[in-house]
Amino acid sequence: MRKNDIFERVKRVHIIGIGGIGVSGLAYILLKEGKIISGSDTNLTPITKALEKKGVKIFSPQREENITKDIELIIYSQAIFPDNPEYKKGKQLKIPMMSYPEGVGAIMKNKRGITISGTHGKTTTSALVVHLLKKNKLSPSFLVGGKIIGLGNSGVGKSDFLVVEGCEYKRSFLNYSPEIAVLTNIEKDHLDYYYDIREIKSAFWEFCNNVKKDGFIVYCNEDKNVVEVVKKVKREKISYGFENGDFTGRNIVIKKGRTEFDCYFKGKKISHLKLKIWGKHNVLNSLACIAVGNIIGLPFGDIKKAVETFDGVHRRCEIIGNEKGILIIDDYGHHPTEIKATLSTLKTVFPGRRLIVVFQPHQYSRTRFLLKDFARSFSNADKIVVPDIYFVRDSLKEKKLVNAEILVEKIRKNGKEALYLPTFEEIVEYLLEVLKVNDIVLTLGAGPVNLVGRELLEKLRGN
Repeated sequence: MRKNDIFERVKRVHIIGIGGIGVSGLAYILLKEGKIISGSDTNLTPITKALEKKGVKIFSPQREENITKDIELIIYSQAIFPDNPEYKKGKQLKIPMMSYPEGVGAIMKNKRGITISGTHGKTTTSALVVHLLKKNKLSPSFLVGGKIIGLGNSGVGKSDFLVVEGCEYKRSFLNYSPEIAVLTNIEKDHLDYYYDIREIKSAFWEFCNNVKKDGFIVYCNEDKNVVEVVKKVKREKISYGFENGDFTGRNIVIKKGRTEFDCYFKGKKISHLKLKIWGKHNVLNSLACIAVGNIIGLPFGDIKKAVETFDGVHRRCEIIGNEKGILIIDDYGHHPTEIKATLSTLKTVFPGRRLIVVFQPHQYSRTRFLLKDFARSFSNADKIVVPDIYFVRDSLKEKKLVNAEILVEKIRKNGKEALYLPTFEEIVEYLLEVLKVNDIVLTLGAGPVNLVGRELLEKLRGN
């Protein structure tokens, strides 16, 4: 059974790990396609409860008896390994199986796919494109790696448009054959999987060659790795950047509450835009969205209205609260480049205010491979507090090779004030002791470090 027509042939689908952000979104899309869905997860959550209300049979815990002979297809999240009891039972019963990215790729073959990829910026750019399509009544389905403010991380639309955030980890995005592909940037990351930057660029080149023959590649002309990759691909291309590109953003001004810039197309000024999101990096993200709108034939005035009304994504420079003169902000940044961009933006938006950063490293392997880059990325912070590294996807062997204390020492050697406090509770107590009126606290990382900001806010309120 070929994967591109499997959904035409099956009715009953079981999803292992259905509680994941992306996987749950896929379940909703399959429900709309008329499939009977069941699924399992290790824990029951608001996500699984919402699926139950839509008629999905949810199992917890995961057990082999959950897999029955009448199941025609099993989809499993990338967090599921071959020793999972349901996975093993599916193999035993010879039920067709596919990973989450394979499932999304199979659906995309019959859709107008728009896939946004890159080391950074892909969630915000994906969210911008979703907002653009919805604002112009094009009703897309979408699967995004973060929660779009007012929309969530996934949705089922009425049109053929399918917007997907394409992750390069384990070459997941090679399962997608979009009509439009966006490349935001290419840097060293996921070095627990890739050997080096050359191998990463090779994966992106393969992804670009998966774009439909009559499709488009939208790419950032500011990134040398991206430029090197796309020049070897024979597809229609539209570029964007600050100075060089088909669409460019110039005369950028970052003010409290907004980012403004002049938009040029092929060297000619076409408009002045006012974004509700901060930072030069978001000018690039917006330009990528503008290019996508141009490709699908939207008038520029309609594109501009959508981009200017975009509220952002949760955990991307999200203001958590402002209490007793202390501003608390949360951001998902977990790569040195993202950290530098976020801190630079906050120092521009809030000049003269002390910036205290609580950074939780995400993965031991990423911390080890990019240790020097992480240590240099906090130049715009006044204090840095680091808890234990968030343990995910790493082996116990990897865990022994680096720790948060090593990172703190490296940050200090770069001339910054840094402190290691293992737990969130200790960090909150420390912050309550040292904070002054007009300080900014930024929680930073892909793990649950945002809980520090929320707990701090409650303590400041006296709760």
